[in-house]
Amino acid sequence: MACDSDSIVPVKEQKIEIKNENNKETEKMSSSMVLQKTPEFKIDAYNAKTGHFTTVSSEDYKGKWHVVCFYPADFTFVCPTEIAAMNAKYDEFQELGVEILAISTDTKFSHKRFVETEPLLEGLKLTIGADPKGDVTRAFGVMIESEGIALRGRFLINPDGVCVAQEVQAPSVGRNVNEFLRQVRAWQHATKTGEVCPAGWRKGKKTLPVNTDVEKMTGRVGDYITIEEILS
Repeated sequence: MACDSDSIVPVKEQKIEIKNENNKETEKMSSSMVLQKTPEFKIDAYNAKTGHFTTVSSEDYKGKWHVVCFYPADFTFVCPTEIAAMNAKYDEFQELGVEILAISTDTKFSHKRFVETEPLLEGLKLTIGADPKGDVTRAFGVMIESEGIALRGRFLINPDGVCVAQEVQAPSVGRNVNEFLRQVRAWQHATKTGEVCPAGWRKGKKTLPVNTDVEKMTGRVGDYITIEEILS
C-alpha cells in the first residue's frame, strides 16, 4: 500500500531566478540543496530496529544533526552494501548526535521484506522511509523520472534545518561512509568553533583560524599549513 495522499506535506520548492537572452526573468529549480532549508515531509517508513512500520517526518529531526540518504531501490546490488555500511557506523553517528533516515521509492512493505531477506542487513538499526509517489525524492532533486527511482543522494542537515553538504551520484557506484563521517565531524567542529577545516581534515589535525586571523591569513594559508599536513 502506498502512502495516502494526505500523508505527504507539500514541500517547498527551492527556486532561483535567471534571465534569458530577452532579459526576461524565469524560474528554474536549483541544482543544489546546500545552504537551503530542506523540504518538509511526512511519510510511511519501516523501523528495522523495532521491526515495525512507523511514520517519519521532518519534524522528528528538528534541532538535530541528521542525514537524509536516498538510494535507488530495494533488492538491488549496490544499495544493500551502502545501507549495511551506514549501519555498521550507526553507533558512531549516534555518538555525534546524528540521526539517519534512508529513503527510496519502494513501499514500506518492500522495505520490510528487503531487510528480512538480505543477509547484509541482518541486525539493521536504521529507519527506511517509503516514498512510492516520489514526492520527497523530487523535493530533494534526486528523482530519475524515467525510472521512478532515486539517485544516490546524501544530505547532511544541521540543527537549523539547513543542508550544509550533499553528495549525489548515479546508481552504479556506492558512497564512502568513512568519508561522510569525516565530513560530519568537520562540519560540527567548524560550526562550534568558527574555524574552517582544510581538505581532508580529521579530528586532531590543524584547522584554519579565519575567525581570529583572517587578515594575516589572506594569501598566506601556506604559512599555517603545508601540503604534507593536508595529505597526511
